Amino acid sequence: MTAPLMPRATAVWLVENTTLTFRQISDFCEIHELEIQAIADGDVSSNIMGLSPIDNNQLTWEEIHRCEADSTANLVANVLERNVKEKNAKAKKMLSPSQRNDKPSAIAWVIKNYPQLSDSQICKLIGTTKPTIEAIRNGTHRESANIRPKNPVIIGLTSEKELDEAISLAQARLEKANAPKKKATKKKATKKTAKKAVAKKTTKKTTAKKAKEKAAVKKAPKKAAKKTAPKKAAKKATTKKTSSKKKTAAKKKTTKKAAE
Repeated sequence: MTAPLMPRATAVWLVENTTLTFRQISDFCEIHELEIQAIADGDVSSNIMGLSPIDNNQLTWEEIHRCEADSTANLVANVLERNVKEKNAKAKKMLSPSQRNDKPSAIAWVIKNYPQLSDSQICKLIGTTKPTIEAIRNGTHRESANIRPKNPVIIGLTSEKELDEAISLAQARLEKANAPKKKATKKKATKKTAKKAVAKKTTKKTTAKKAKEKAAVKKAPKKAAKKTAPKKAAKKATTKKTSSKKKTAAKKKTTKKAAE
C-alpha cells in the first residue's frame, strides 16, 4: 500500500481524532511507530495542522471504526487511493511523499535489473532526471547509503505494461545496433576467403607454368638429337657413295692402262 497524501498531517489528524493504535497509524501513513508516538506526545510535528483523510477521500468512517474495534486490523484505503496510477492520472500525476522518496530506489531497481534501458526511458517511466540517474549509477547520490532497490510497479510509479514496452523497445534497439557488426564481420570473412582463393589459383598457375617449362626443357635435347641423327646417316651414305664411285673410276683407269 502507498502512503496517503501528506502522511504526517494525516497522522496528526488520526492521533487527535481517533482511537487507532500507533501501529495502525504507522502502517497506514508509512511512518515509524516511534515517530507516531512522538507526534502523540507533542515532541514532533507540533506545528503541523492535521489533514483529514476522510475529506480527501482516502478513508471512510466505517473503515476507521472497524479498525478501532479490532486493534489487529489494518486500515484499508479507498479504491481511488489504492489505484495509484488512476489517482495520479486524475490528479495530474501528483505523487505522495513516500512515492517521491522511493524514486531513487525505483531507479536503482531498474538499473540493476534492466541495464539495457536508456536514461530517457527511465526518466519517462519513473519521472526523474538524467543527472539523478547518473548519480545513482555512479554511487554519488546523496542518499546512496540508504537506497534499497524497489520495483517501481509495486510502488506505483509506473505500470507493468509500460515497463514491458520499454524493455521490448530497448531490446529491439540493441538487436539493431548489433546487426551491422555481424554483417561487417561476414563481409570481412568473405573477402579473406576470396583473397585466399585467388592466391591459391595464382600459385597453381605458376606451378603449372614451371612444370611445363621444365618438361619443354627436358624434351628439347631429345628432339634435337633425333633430328641430327638422320642428317648424320645421310652424310655417311653420301660419303660412301662418293668413295665407291672413286674406287670404280680408279679400277676403270687401271684396266684401260693394262689393255694398252
